[in-house]
Amino acid sequence: MTSMPNHGDLRAELETLTTEAFRPELSDIDRLSTLEIARLMNGEDTTVPAAVAAQLPLIAAAIDGIAERMARGGRLVYAGAGTAGRLGVLDASECPPTFNTDPSRVVGVIAGGPTAMVASIEGAEDSRELAAADLDALALTADDTVVGVSASGRTPYAVGAVEHARKQGALTIGLSCNAHSALASAADHGIEVVVGPELLTGSTRLKSGTAQKLVLNMLSTITMIRLGKTYGNLMVDVRASNEKLRARSRRIVALATGASDEEIERALAATDGEVKNAILTILGGVDGPTAARLLEDAEGHLRAALAASAG
Repeated sequence: MTSMPNHGDLRAELETLTTEAFRPELSDIDRLSTLEIARLMNGEDTTVPAAVAAQLPLIAAAIDGIAERMARGGRLVYAGAGTAGRLGVLDASECPPTFNTDPSRVVGVIAGGPTAMVASIEGAEDSRELAAADLDALALTADDTVVGVSASGRTPYAVGAVEHARKQGALTIGLSCNAHSALASAADHGIEVVVGPELLTGSTRLKSGTAQKLVLNMLSTITMIRLGKTYGNLMVDVRASNEKLRARSRRIVALATGASDEEIERALAATDGEVKNAILTILGGVDGPTAARLLEDAEGHLRAALAASAG
């Protein structure tokens, strides 16, 4: 069993955290008009991008590490509790439809399991052992990356996940919203986006949650760009699983090639609806099987496959 600090010790620890700081100037917020409160919140939110900007070199270094490992077949795993855990699961769940990744390649684990996505699981965030067990179920390798996410930077589940992953040889990233956090110290790459005290004392689903969402967007999106999942700013690996995405697929091919509707339909028919392959058949002047081979040789990078088709 994990030894737990008594409430006095934990209270003293929380009082040292920027994310938990009390702001006396907002103590009468409940007396303000709805519009005044909305203006206050909006003003608070505008400070978040600058806090993220201060961490961009560290974020970029972490992304390069993720992409290098994913190019070798590794996985990106987010681990967190509460809001932080939910944001990780959200980011992971959006990668398959956006980038046509296998659902096992980007994974979110949350303290308390899937039920914790919609309900609070009492005590789950306090267990390092639970984090280790959740990661052991994934059979981590040295090509995997584990991102511990915790606003406070002290959540035992997130810290435990990073410590356990590091012992397994995986790359580790600690994303928190407090400086000098235990999470950052435990990780290979520590990213601390210090957004300051929250509008509601300790409500880290606010600015801290926004900051974490922005960074997670970067980690997954830029990694996928590095892996050749885009062509310029077009989502050429999009999975056309519904009518909206089928229409988007055709628009992406049109934007990339300038081809006529008839030519686009022929290209998609010749490539089983694969957007990247269809673009290559049009721009490279090759047939469907050749496009598939060129892309395989180029490890999915459309620009490299186009260069090879021209050669």
